[in-house]
Amino acid sequence: MRIDILTLFPGAFESVLQSSLLGKALERGLLNVNISDIRKFTTDKHKTADDSPYGGGVGMVLKAEPVMQALENLKNKNSKVIVLTPRGKKLTGRMARKLAQEKHLILVCGHYEEIDDRFYQESKAEEISIGDYVLSGGEIPALVLIDTVARFIKGVVGKEKSVEGDSFENALLDFPHYTRPADFRGRGVPPTLMNGNHSQIDKFRRKESLRLTFFRRPDLLGEANLGKDDRALLQEILLD
Repeated sequence: MRIDILTLFPGAFESVLQSSLLGKALERGLLNVNISDIRKFTTDKHKTADDSPYGGGVGMVLKAEPVMQALENLKNKNSKVIVLTPRGKKLTGRMARKLAQEKHLILVCGHYEEIDDRFYQESKAEEISIGDYVLSGGEIPALVLIDTVARFIKGVVGKEKSVEGDSFENALLDFPHYTRPADFRGRGVPPTLMNGNHSQIDKFRRKESLRLTFFRRPDLLGEANLGKDDRALLQEILLD
């Protein structure tokens, strides 16, 4: 997959893209990420990318012209254009899995108060948010989207089953995890995880996944594909 990022702050991406799974994916050619500075597409000597809003008010507005010029410089028939903005649809695992099938993503990072709305009208970009809060710009949300989408690209995560078991896959939160030592400050590991019986371990993990979802995100259960055994485990949880 090719990902192009349009931003006023190219340096915001370097350290994250060079680290961990994303860094390895770039090295192996599973991802191709390019960063374009929106200011390079301004037309005045001061490289002005923003201006005061029509109608008055606080803050500045990112000009439509340089963002549109930057976009048109990169866009092709395979491109999917996304603007990271608080007014967009909330990013979900299901959405990320779908985006991972695209050949080319162009991520537009807004800044200041917003982008001139005529850019949205002209570009017909999809608008995505990472949560109901406001950040100083779209750079952090773009990194969140890239990391989330990359996990669904074949080969990025070494063990693909670990992605299938992540929180929000199948509309359930992930079960708790444990590793050595067996005793940490007097707190042990659930005995079931140490008995070697994989059938019991699978049941324990499923139950704990259901327990966490029920008490922390009960809204997700309506989307989960629960079977007869799952409903029996939920009854056990209510009686615990």
